[in-house]
Amino acid sequence: MTDCKKRLSARARKQRSCSKMEDCLIEDQTTFYSKAEHYWKEVPPTVDGMLGGYGSISSIDINGSKKFLQKFLGEGQGKTGTGCALDCGAGIGRITKRLLLPLFRTVDLVDVTQEFLDKARTYLGEEGKRVENYFCCGLQDFQPQPERYDVIWIQWVIGHLTDDHLVEFLRRCRSGLRPDGLIVVKDNVAYEGVIPDDVDSSVCRNLNLLRQLVSKAGLDIICEEQQQNFPEEIYQVHTIALR
Repeated sequence: MTDCKKRLSARARKQRSCSKMEDCLIEDQTTFYSKAEHYWKEVPPTVDGMLGGYGSISSIDINGSKKFLQKFLGEGQGKTGTGCALDCGAGIGRITKRLLLPLFRTVDLVDVTQEFLDKARTYLGEEGKRVENYFCCGLQDFQPQPERYDVIWIQWVIGHLTDDHLVEFLRRCRSGLRPDGLIVVKDNVAYEGVIPDDVDSSVCRNLNLLRQLVSKAGLDIICEEQQQNFPEEIYQVHTIALR
């Protein structure tokens, strides 16, 4: 998973920005992924660790996500069910605990760091009994079970995927949805181009590129919102619902 991050200055953005992700990759893909795995193994399994030192915004984030998601949930034509959700880049289960378990009967977690998933088993408490699967896997390799999920929640993690792997992952997610299911992507958004982060081996894409990748995956954007009330010094964060 990635996290909320400070924005670069306008000058730094101009110096680091690329027109597409491949232009930002100095090393090969294997190194790109292995560097990210190593980075997260050094991060403490805490809420503050999951949020890059911005643990104080967790409640604002969760409340915004809940308001966004509840617009789609319910019974009847076109409404998304509340049977099972998948938390992608789940970390210690911050989103599972405060957003998904209160709204869904069961939840699955997937994350590349085993230590985070181990911590999630205690962090989730009694409600964690409704977690059915803890998958330790990078999203570039993860295959959701066909037609299992009502909602697939992907937050602060797409920056760890190359463009091609993101498109392929979104396609696999689409096949993992139940009827009227929903994919939600919530992530940092660059003002222009693609901004690489050499510290955690990730990138931040602008909205136009993200929309292009979503379309390439055969998905439609049905709702898009900017998260409000986050600190001014971090990147804008947008939430996008896909079908």
